Amino acid sequence: LGVILKHAGLAVTSIKIDPYINIDAGTFSPYEHGETYVLDDGAEVDLDLGNYERFLNVSLSRDNNITTGKIYQHVINKERRGDFLGKTVQVVPHITDAIQEWVERVARIPVSEDMREPEICIIELGGTIGDIEGMPFIEAFRQFQFKVNRENFCNVHVSLVPKPTATGEHKTKPTQASVRELRGLGLTPDLIFCRSEQGIDESVRYKISNFCHVEPHQVINIKDQASIYHVPVEMLYQNVIDILKQRLQLSFQIPRPKKFMVSWRRLADRAENLRQFVTISLVGKYTQLQDAYASVIKALQHAALATNHKLKLTYINAADLEEETKSKDPVKYHDAWKALCQSNGVLVPGGFGLRGVEGKIQAAKWCRENGKPYLGVCLGLQCAVIEFARNVCGHKDANSSEMDPETKHPVVIEMPEHHTGQLGGTMRLGKRQTMFNTQNSILRQLYGNVDYIEERHRHRYEVNPDFVPELEAAGMKFVGRDTENVRMEIMELGGFHPYYVAVQYHPEYISRPLSPSPPYLGLIMASVGMLEKVLTSASKTEVNDGDISDEEITNLVKTLSYPDKLRGATTDSGTKSPSRPGSEDIDGGADSPRDGMARSCGTDSPRSMPRGTANRRDSDEDSTFRRGASGVTPLLNGGSRSGSGSSTGDEKLPPSAVNFKLGD
Repeated sequence: LGVILKHAGLAVTSIKIDPYINIDAGTFSPYEHGETYVLDDGAEVDLDLGNYERFLNVSLSRDNNITTGKIYQHVINKERRGDFLGKTVQVVPHITDAIQEWVERVARIPVSEDMREPEICIIELGGTIGDIEGMPFIEAFRQFQFKVNRENFCNVHVSLVPKPTATGEHKTKPTQASVRELRGLGLTPDLIFCRSEQGIDESVRYKISNFCHVEPHQVINIKDQASIYHVPVEMLYQNVIDILKQRLQLSFQIPRPKKFMVSWRRLADRAENLRQFVTISLVGKYTQLQDAYASVIKALQHAALATNHKLKLTYINAADLEEETKSKDPVKYHDAWKALCQSNGVLVPGGFGLRGVEGKIQAAKWCRENGKPYLGVCLGLQCAVIEFARNVCGHKDANSSEMDPETKHPVVIEMPEHHTGQLGGTMRLGKRQTMFNTQNSILRQLYGNVDYIEERHRHRYEVNPDFVPELEAAGMKFVGRDTENVRMEIMELGGFHPYYVAVQYHPEYISRPLSPSPPYLGLIMASVGMLEKVLTSASKTEVNDGDISDEEITNLVKTLSYPDKLRGATTDSGTKSPSRPGSEDIDGGADSPRDGMARSCGTDSPRSMPRGTANRRDSDEDSTFRRGASGVTPLLNGGSRSGSGSSTGDEKLPPSAVNFKLGD
């Protein structure tokens, strides 16, 4: 929904509501809710905010994620200060009022590059209708719809419409039951999005319309798609934009159908029709759940798309590469090593804890000795350093103080500011500057030969600076460091190796479909044999939408994928790098295993939408409202807005390393 509204010229922001009592997602196991996503301000939030940032190409803040814990903490702090003047503090009205005030405040905060105040705020209320922890939020929005007036509030419900194999027909009872309960709580859906493996027929649509108090055209079916990029296109084909325009009394001019969202449609077709493959092995600890590495997977997909390849990702449990597994389960051990050896490149992502670390170290060793492209992220950097210290520098007991506090060669140590007694919010978090200290760097070239970059961090341990001179003398170069020249941020291996790179930060957090992360782009390019040719070229080229040759890709990195707004980089002369064409008109971007429908149209969008699956909970509810300059009021005069901000046929693309000509 947000992608469609942005293409219509509206400024869009998003809020995710998680009814759990946790203050944030920082202390969750990845098996609970998937990865912990980190924002620019250091907030540790639900991975859905990563979906919002990738789809809408915006930068959100910690207040865009509301939890029950945050709301209650806020209200209790006010009570302790005496703000309620001795009144009895209750769920209604104090908790519900706090929710409404939070939403109104955050909905005004600009999140896009042009700093326009949002006109549409899409709110996802997590959980399932009827969950006891979500009741205060349901009641808050029941009141809210009258506070902001009916024309400024659109209620969207998302429900699963299963098709049991035994019967062969779609069942509408889950949708009927959830809508009945939602209406009993005081909210009536304006749109019902029906998720299904296969398309529903008209009789099912009319049945849902009849029993759920909506018109047939307000029942939108989103079946499983070949690519996540097809979901906004499918919504467009079912006239969602016209329904929202009428329901919220928006006044904007939609371009001719052939021109509207043409770049997004081209992107969807391109992602579906790639025929070349690149195989990457992800050596990790949480490989049983893909959502644990949601942003990593998306960053790899973005980079693969940029090189005209489809990603084939192999998940390898790091523990299966260890000698202990060889004795306990030889088949599992040899299968893991076979998969590693057959891949084109290897990625070791971030993580915590001892389990699987030795396997990651073995993977780094094998890549270093055999010239296999390697990218280490966070813990992946630390494993590469430990391996190098053991096998090149000769310190056989070298380790991290996290894994072995008694080691005599702690090449990775705990940060001085880390407080071991408290886990939540005690890491080095958020956007930080990394300074390049040499011109001779692969990543510096991939970032566009800038002096510094800004990337998001999330770690408690770092490379011990006492060992850096010895490591660099042996051939491991730390080409990027923090502003105080104390923390090692980027490592590259000199010599013959095509691509042996590791970073302490998490570059996947700001990767976009048309603006892939440079470290991930370098890994993919090295894995398909393009990197050397790209780095030796100095010219620029524009590539057509079809298949491209190595010669056409040779010069693409010089336009580079790292948006100026994210890096704040300067050139060697100290002047600001010029903005790239199209950077002020973002198409929005991206996906995630849980992107589903950008999660903007409901709360239980699927974790992924591969063909033949419908991975959802039952049903859910979400609210969209429109704001004006003063509170939540009709836009401009009586809810109208001029068509001057509407999308044109010549839609511009986000800054991209691969300047594909997707539009016409």
